Amino acid sequence: QVQLVESGGGLVQPGGSLRLSCAASGSIFSMQAMGWYRQADGKQRELVASITSGGSTAYVDSVKGRFTISRDNAKNTLYLQMNSLKPKDTAVYYCNADLQVTPYVRAMNYWGKGTLVTVSS
Repeated sequence: QVQLVESGGGLVQPGGSLRLSCAASGSIFSMQAMGWYRQADGKQRELVASITSGGSTAYVDSVKGRFTISRDNAKNTLYLQMNSLKPKDTAVYYCNADLQVTPYVRAMNYWGKGTLVTVSS
């Protein structure tokens, strides 16, 4: 069974850094588009950063210049490097990916369970 498992969240002071990881486990033929979403208390889930299978990236304006999304296809892992963190970055961060389990079926969309990032002094 395919799963996405996030790690790397925690408590950090304003201005600090964290690196989130999302490991895809199970039988995976290919990883296609992937992304990080976040949801703060009382707010809707928003797309923070995305990366295509070819490596093209996109970011929400509020994190441009501070966050970097990357992927390691050999390790079936997605990353989010977060620098210069602000209290408004506090949220549960979710990994999302289109994964193809065999070359004979189309990719399906998967979500991780999330990892909490708290930015506070």
